[in-house]
Amino acid sequence: MKSKKILALLLALAMIFAAAACTQQEAQTEDPGEDPGVPVTEDVVTVTDLIGRDMEIVPGSYSRVVCIGAGALRMYSYIADTALLCGVEDIDNLSLEERPKMFDGVARPYVLAYGEAFKALPSCGVGGPNAQAAEAEKILACEPDIVISEYEDVEKEDALAEQLGVPVVTLKAGPGAVFDESFAASMRLLGTVFGEEERAEELVSFVEAQKAEIAERTAAIADADKPSVYVCGLGNWGTTNHLMTAPKYISFNVANVKNVLADLEGQGVLPIEEEKFVAIGPDVDIMIMDAAAVKNIKPLYEEDPTMFDECKAWQDGEVYLEMAYNAYYTNYEISLINTWFIAKSVYPDLFADVDMTEKTNEVTEAFLGLPLADAIAAMPASFGGYQKIDTQTFFE
Repeated sequence: MKSKKILALLLALAMIFAAAACTQQEAQTEDPGEDPGVPVTEDVVTVTDLIGRDMEIVPGSYSRVVCIGAGALRMYSYIADTALLCGVEDIDNLSLEERPKMFDGVARPYVLAYGEAFKALPSCGVGGPNAQAAEAEKILACEPDIVISEYEDVEKEDALAEQLGVPVVTLKAGPGAVFDESFAASMRLLGTVFGEEERAEELVSFVEAQKAEIAERTAAIADADKPSVYVCGLGNWGTTNHLMTAPKYISFNVANVKNVLADLEGQGVLPIEEEKFVAIGPDVDIMIMDAAAVKNIKPLYEEDPTMFDECKAWQDGEVYLEMAYNAYYTNYEISLINTWFIAKSVYPDLFADVDMTEKTNEVTEAFLGLPLADAIAAMPASFGGYQKIDTQTFFE
């Protein structure tokens, strides 16, 4: 009988010690200065953003997000939950009367997909091409616990983070648009910050697979069999025209398209002289015109209807309209869709099976979860969507 009592006492003591050890372990996994359940040091990771700044973040813990600067909200929308947003730049809130409106007529798929949700959010700044600095007071008023930024200045980002008291994670665009390494890195960084690694890898893999398919379809074409192609209308939405081009246009490179200006020195989007455009005119078999340029080219054409007389592609009716590559920075999904359209326009036999409406919906669903082909084509500055231009009537 006595041995049973001793055994019972020993069991009770063991349970007490086990409970105490459990309590101590729980205490070590919580920050005593925070509410219970808040992860601490073992959940904190150090990340390096796209401008080389190291910072500590707690993946998946953020519930109030603000995105600032050209392209930040767009990239965030590809990976993370827009329901976490607690503020939006005025340029992306179409319900406001006083705001930058230069992109209202152009297709920005992230706004087409989530514009109604953006309308309900308070302002975190004006935004737009003329906004050269973050508006800290407006951001603070939104009470974010993290900021996603596209202001690529280390000192300013560090100062903003100190002022706000929350992480400011900076993304980055690159000259290769959707195919640029910085795009994939930005997607993966967002995936880490918001606990969406699988989603980020899914999107990056999708882009890589699409790129590989386009390249594979066109890889066997001999240089002698490639038509010479000129792209125009790239660059800034407000200033671009038929003289703004890119000698190393990434979509041409991916689709193995011969750029008529491949020997032109320089990187990125460049202007050429009118004399240069006239000189290359007889060699231009196909012209790709970005929809961003139409509003500027039309009045020039009305003033001088002979401006394309030396352009072989214009005279032959081989001019194709791609959707706006840039509108408050790069439209990444449009960049990918444009590459398919260019490949199909230049090599129609190799891409006869590709329907542009279906391809557009496939890509926008992969990026934003919605088929947006009709909405993109319906925007005033899309002029009906991807098409072969009727050069006799288009600018009438």
